[in-house]
Amino acid sequence: MKRIGAHVSASGGVENAPLNAQAIGAKAFALFTKNQRQWKAKPLTDASISRFRENLEHAAIEPRFVLPHDSYLINLGHPEQEALQKSRDAFLDEMRRCEQLGLSLLNFHPGSHLKKISEEESLARVADSINWTLEQTSGVTAVIENTAGQGTNLGYRFEHLASIIDQVEDKSRVGVCLDTCHTFTAGYDLRSAEACDQTFAEFERIVGFSYLRGVHLNDSKPDLGSRVDRHESLGKGKLGWPVFEYIMNDPRFEEIPMVLETVDDTIWADEIRQLYAFQR
Repeated sequence: MKRIGAHVSASGGVENAPLNAQAIGAKAFALFTKNQRQWKAKPLTDASISRFRENLEHAAIEPRFVLPHDSYLINLGHPEQEALQKSRDAFLDEMRRCEQLGLSLLNFHPGSHLKKISEEESLARVADSINWTLEQTSGVTAVIENTAGQGTNLGYRFEHLASIIDQVEDKSRVGVCLDTCHTFTAGYDLRSAEACDQTFAEFERIVGFSYLRGVHLNDSKPDLGSRVDRHESLGKGKLGWPVFEYIMNDPRFEEIPMVLETVDDTIWADEIRQLYAFQR
């Protein structure tokens, strides 16, 4: 079964996110468990945790189909030790929030080398950061999101993802989230069924679908290989509909959260309906 949703608001408390997902007909969703643009946040209250779990049950969405996203400030590949530790501490806090909420996934962008160390060194730091965090937590998988490769961001090549996974000690708790916009703007074509065959075959060869834990369903404003991260509503960007129809009929994308991060939240319910309509 396909599990489609969107990155919904947790404004007013994380407990509101499941209800916001339910309102758009979602069978999965993403959220921020704290303000994504601040380093520190108040701890989750027992009442908020309890209501989140109750609302999740009310929305009939299983915890394994919730894909929280960490703060945009975190850089697990940071070249400077003090800043790296600050990011690791923040990532550990995010993992522990997932534990408290009974969630099993945490999605994150791998990091940036900031032109101060090589990509290889920075990727090794990301893996070390994951290892450090997994040792202090349980039950939550670190889900690496592929990136568009904007600036000095890592993760725009499938080889980057494979390199990180290769250096993670507990491979049962590391996975990947593929973003369709990021994949395309990083240089992997997805504009036809044939292009999807080729790109996903390359992903299988280099990373492996056994590590796929989630998908971000986004069309793209920029062109193929532009290395720019700008999402568009489904069918309105440079990708068009073929990749989304392909994914909806590919069994490799069953039973994982697939989440819209498209630009117009007022049409998320329509986009979800359109995606399900593609199923043959």
